[in-house]
Amino acid sequence: MNSDKVKKGITKAPHRSLLKAAGLTDEEIDKPLIGVVNSFNEIVPGHVELRQIAEAVKRGVLMEGGTPLEFPSIAVCDGIAMNHEGMKYSLVSREIIADSIEIMAKAHGLDALVLIPSCDKVVPGMLMAAARINVPSIIVSGGPMLAGRLNNKKVDLTTVFEGVGKVCSNKMTEDELKCLEESACPTCGSCSGMFTANSMNCMTEALGIALDGNATIPAVYSSRKRLAKKTGMQIMHLLRDNIHPRDILTEKAFENALTVDMALGCSTNTVLHLTAIAKEAGVDVNLNNINYISSKTPNLCKLSPAGNHHIEDLDNAGGVLAVMNELSKKELINLDVPTVSLKLLENILKDKKDSEVIRDIDNPFSKDGGIKVLFGNLAPEGAVVKKSAVKDNMMKTVSTAKIFDSEEEAVDSILGGKIEKGDVIVIRYEGPKAGPGMREMLTPTSALVGMGLDDSVSLITDGRFSGGTKGAAIGHVCPEAIDGGMIGLVEDKDLISIDIDKGIIDLKVDDEELSRRRENLKLKTKKHTGYLGKYSKIVQSASKGAVCI
Repeated sequence: MNSDKVKKGITKAPHRSLLKAAGLTDEEIDKPLIGVVNSFNEIVPGHVELRQIAEAVKRGVLMEGGTPLEFPSIAVCDGIAMNHEGMKYSLVSREIIADSIEIMAKAHGLDALVLIPSCDKVVPGMLMAAARINVPSIIVSGGPMLAGRLNNKKVDLTTVFEGVGKVCSNKMTEDELKCLEESACPTCGSCSGMFTANSMNCMTEALGIALDGNATIPAVYSSRKRLAKKTGMQIMHLLRDNIHPRDILTEKAFENALTVDMALGCSTNTVLHLTAIAKEAGVDVNLNNINYISSKTPNLCKLSPAGNHHIEDLDNAGGVLAVMNELSKKELINLDVPTVSLKLLENILKDKKDSEVIRDIDNPFSKDGGIKVLFGNLAPEGAVVKKSAVKDNMMKTVSTAKIFDSEEEAVDSILGGKIEKGDVIVIRYEGPKAGPGMREMLTPTSALVGMGLDDSVSLITDGRFSGGTKGAAIGHVCPEAIDGGMIGLVEDKDLISIDIDKGIIDLKVDDEELSRRRENLKLKTKKHTGYLGKYSKIVQSASKGAVCI
């Protein structure tokens, strides 16, 4: 066992004495040491109940003869961090999570890991750690929040963000917004739509690294605790059979994940995260792969923000394995891949129970997938849009640019009524390096929706967007402005041509003028201290997953 290095032989007597100081008996020390990585805290709604999940996991480990050893991980709530300096720390937390788990697992010779995330950057951070460390590992999340209800309609976090725009445009009163605020998030759990947290939890099942139901069983259901116990038991079977994450996180598994991503209409953040996880697993996932898979994958689901269904509805319809089963009818899924269930994927697929939530493969919402990567002179290394959440009339536009060098400037202009129909908002210096941290921008996109401008205004940025974003919101523009990217040369009143179906994004300015602008360009650099300062020096392009090397 891996833990023998810290507990076996006469030279490890000091080590055993320290384990005994922690309260372990000889019998416990002799068993496999299973790390239980708990991202509980009292701030993030997706994480406030993770103590119960961790306790259930530990019971499962004990039932199968292991010794569970719990240690913590940080977690950031993107919603609470949104539209202020806190959002600079969200994406960067992914690297800290992965690094800290590596440190704990390697330093203490753990034999296997049960990873307990819930929200946005914790899921990919833990998956990156699992692939990097490569001891037997399995994921069990805290589960999604139930959707809220107000006036007999389902509401969620994005509804509240959109409500702010409605109040600012006199379409809603502050009292009505207060009622919405009280109703939108009725339980603990990761926010109820197909936002980034739930998108990434769906990816855990699609990759085969979590048991059935991990992505969709609501946080408040007792079946979530039973799943946690089963996960604790299952890690012992993975350990005994010597099954490691890289045995599961193969090229075929990533193809499956991207296919499910497109069918579900997941968050554009999955592009960043799957690329980063694949790098840790030694698999190449690039933007051209993503476009190819999207081109042949039908969009089968429209969950909030793209539609009115929520994760609880997907759960009732059969969950991720039902979506994969539907995709398999057109041979779009690799069925011969291993999973943490110790069964091949083809042996665990499920029939769907609701054709409204999960469309038939022959009756999709669209013939191609929910995410599109755009290329052109404005984004030679790519940009990403959640196509499934864009209105038909916004798929092809030529618009007039309005330039902002920060999210705050753009939000002030939107809420101040300075954006007009036919504009394209360009927000730059928000990329991984310049931000730093590549902030999500749910506030400006939601404000546009709330003000009724999402059918006439596009938004382009070298930052990124929340999974809750809808509309023609194009992020991850690469290279970013601070790296001399074309987005840094755009000026007010320039024309920008966007064709989402064809995957094109172009700045309509002649080469001579662009050369003149580049000669006169003065990059807007900032000095950053603390962790952000370190991060800005080592982070790579968003087109490479914004990994740190």
